[in-house]
Amino acid sequence: QVQLVESGGGLVQAGGSLRLSCAASELTFSHYTMGWFRQAPGKEREFVAQFTGSGGATYYADSVKGRFTISRDNAKNTVYLQMDSLKPEDTAVYYCAARAGDYRPNPGEYDYWGQGTQVTVSS
Repeated sequence: QVQLVESGGGLVQAGGSLRLSCAASELTFSHYTMGWFRQAPGKEREFVAQFTGSGGATYYADSVKGRFTISRDNAKNTVYLQMDSLKPEDTAVYYCAARAGDYRPNPGEYDYWGQGTQVTVSS
């Protein structure tokens, strides 16, 4: 059974940094596009960043471009999201997701999801 387990969330002041991790099991990691999404209270889940399994291309939402960096370690079956210069509007539950295919920003096109990790940025 595929499992995605996120960690690394927490409370940080504006301008600070956090690094999220997502460990995948029972999944041929290098064959999957790994993505990070987030959902704030009362809002829809939105795309944050992706790292494709084939070719290693990365994609970012405009709102996080230049501040967040996605990376992956295929040997450890882990994907990371380095978040710098955090803003209060980055506050959300962050989810890791996997899909057997290339880049898609639509969360409905993902096959597997983690349980989420809370990120809270105080002003």
